[in-house]
Amino acid sequence: MEVIMRTAILFMAFFISGMANAGGENESSINSGTKVYFLSPTDGETVTNPVVVRFGLSGMGVAPAGVAKENTGHHHLLIDLETLPDLTKPIPSDKNHRHFGGGQTEVVLELTPGEHHLQLLLGDYAHTPHNPPVVSKQIKILVK
Repeated sequence: MEVIMRTAILFMAFFISGMANAGGENESSINSGTKVYFLSPTDGETVTNPVVVRFGLSGMGVAPAGVAKENTGHHHLLIDLETLPDLTKPIPSDKNHRHFGGGQTEVVLELTPGEHHLQLLLGDYAHTPHNPPVVSKQIKILVK
């Protein structure tokens, strides 16, 4: 039920914003130098709980979900995924796909001890990856 309500709200925001296009495509005017990256932790770093993850973005701005503003998006943290989600559909929301629709640029996580892979994927106001996608390099961390 929560997924249906969230989808309905995003659908209404899409049309109220006037950003819908005839083809239904998620077309973006992304700057060629746009990058999403980790400020911390760094690739290969050994960390302890709680793990503070800070997100970086250059070439675009951050805006909350539901706010259709050109050249903006919000962060999604992908945890321990072998492949990216379908980049033509809204990013799933579960323990491996964390949404930061409020425009947050950091999170404090409790991760199980061991190796973890983290990656950032920028989503638009409707949680859909931009076209072309703005995705970070995947990093590996070790949680003690």
